[in-house]
Amino acid sequence: MIKFFQKLGPGLLFAGAAIGVSHLVQSTKAGANFGFGLLWALLLINLIKYPFFQFGPRYATATGESLLDGYKKLGKNVLKIYALLTFATMFTIQTAVTIVTAGIASSLFGAHISMVIWTIIILSICFGLLLVGKYALLDKMMKIIIIILSVSTLFAVFTAFYNSETSLDWTQILPKTDAEIIFLIAFMGWMPAPLDISIWHSLWAIQKKKELKVFSPKTALIDFNIGYLGTIVLGIGFLMLGGLVMFGTGKTFSNNGSEFSIQLIQMYTQNLGDWSYIIIGLAALTTMFSTTLTTLDASPRAMNKTMELILEKPLKNGYTSWLILLFIGTIFIFFFFLSEMGTLIKIATILSFLTAPFYAIMNYLLICSKHTPKPWKPSKIMHILSILGILFLIGFNIWYLSIL
Repeated sequence: MIKFFQKLGPGLLFAGAAIGVSHLVQSTKAGANFGFGLLWALLLINLIKYPFFQFGPRYATATGESLLDGYKKLGKNVLKIYALLTFATMFTIQTAVTIVTAGIASSLFGAHISMVIWTIIILSICFGLLLVGKYALLDKMMKIIIIILSVSTLFAVFTAFYNSETSLDWTQILPKTDAEIIFLIAFMGWMPAPLDISIWHSLWAIQKKKELKVFSPKTALIDFNIGYLGTIVLGIGFLMLGGLVMFGTGKTFSNNGSEFSIQLIQMYTQNLGDWSYIIIGLAALTTMFSTTLTTLDASPRAMNKTMELILEKPLKNGYTSWLILLFIGTIFIFFFFLSEMGTLIKIATILSFLTAPFYAIMNYLLICSKHTPKPWKPSKIMHILSILGILFLIGFNIWYLSIL
């Protein structure tokens, strides 16, 4: 059992990156605004995105190279498009997740330390951990974080069910107004995560394979499935928490990062009891810290690899340089957009959904190409699910653009 747990890694890093804004913010808001009515959307988008996320570790461990190496084989222009999309969104995404993390830390440990200081502290801790410990420390830390996150969140859900005095309404809802549809797009855009995380996952899988020496495609897929199932369970958990605790109260969330965090924790503790403050706070903080840490590692790792492939030469201290740039850029954006956390999250999530077809098509083309060993190409079921998923993502994008 211990040996099996040691083999886990990239799948848990995927879960750590995925279980963040999509769960704590978007899923909770979905429950608060619609009760259990958007459970269908959560389950559907997880099913649709599953093949494209799975192709990351499948391709990486079957070929020994990342999806970015595969993208280059599909054409350098694919890599250039990826680099442009990543550079356009990496700072916004990092700022959005860091603001929420800083807000929760401020709520838990006292507002006498400003949001600016909390943001710098959190980014500095993550920066230091990645600079000193690199992947090995990230891999070990994430196992502990995911256990704490899972236990505290599930405990909060069971407590909310136990304390609930209202009958549960499982009626599913299809949003009708433009505002509701835009929320649905944002909700599904980052649920369980943006599709470009499949690229991060492939890079982590390569790194894991270097450390373990033996990290087979079969082990990688088991690792991925455990992480993916975890994101689904916790996504449902946060949606239920929002539905059980906040639905029907008439209260709305602030777009300000610190105010949102305070509202979130206070609403839970008011309904569950003051004793639950630490449990809820711990679940919220570990959720967002894991996302802040993994995204701060992944974007520089991916951009460095991309530039090396485009320039066709290794870059000295490339990862560290991108890490510093992301650190500075996040603080810069933070100073100008703190009061617009909700807008930042909305922009990031919508961009993630609009770019999803690109990543879905590229991943599918690559896994079906001659570059993937025959034994690890998709099954007929995965082919069908992939094609239906691509059509859905394209159709949903057209639907969204038509209401703008």
